[in-house]
Amino acid sequence: MPSRPNPTTPTPSARRRSARAGFRTPGVLVLRHGLSIWNAEQRWQGWADIDLAGDGHRQAKAAATELAGWPRSLPVRVVASDLLRAQQTAVPIIEALDAPPMRIDSGFRERGVGQWSGKTTAEIEREWPGMLNRWRDGTISQLPDGEEEDVFRRRISAALRTACDEAVAGGTAVIVVSHGGVIRTLERLHHVEPKPVGNLGGRWFFLVGGQIRGGARINLRDPMTRQSGTAL
Repeated sequence: MPSRPNPTTPTPSARRRSARAGFRTPGVLVLRHGLSIWNAEQRWQGWADIDLAGDGHRQAKAAATELAGWPRSLPVRVVASDLLRAQQTAVPIIEALDAPPMRIDSGFRERGVGQWSGKTTAEIEREWPGMLNRWRDGTISQLPDGEEEDVFRRRISAALRTACDEAVAGGTAVIVVSHGGVIRTLERLHHVEPKPVGNLGGRWFFLVGGQIRGGARINLRDPMTRQSGTAL
């Protein structure tokens, strides 16, 4: 006989509704930061601490305004990667939601891309022919001088678990401002098909029966700009 759902545990349909209904179920919304200067130049960033571009600041403010309009029956807390572009995105969100000061978690930092940091994809293909495809198909697990894949996965998994535990224990919704590579890898780890992540795109995650489950995708990108950046 199947077990009855715990009324305090969100069902899949409840998790889907939460994307539309706002901050009513304890969970974690992991968002990508706004457009950075290197995003606009199509340069890979990794751990490089790059400022938001002007459009990125506008995206962050527009996203904050939208989030402030979501229905709320729970308090909201904001967590950010230790990289500047994430923290700059988080500031207007905190202000719009009148949330407590952000918690910085280096576990949500982008993947370390080593020697590829600052390079465009064309430059990477020219200097390391074929390596990008080998990395994407999993043939290699580490970029030149970059972060090893297993280390990256353990780091971001631990950070997400902490945020989910915080959401459930505190009865809060947690907004995490992080990075595209982090979100796509978390999707793979939690059995959700990864998709390209535009700036101010993201996904909900929920703790269900002790396991982290992926919820709905969210896109808060400012319609004034169509640049989303594709490099890490």
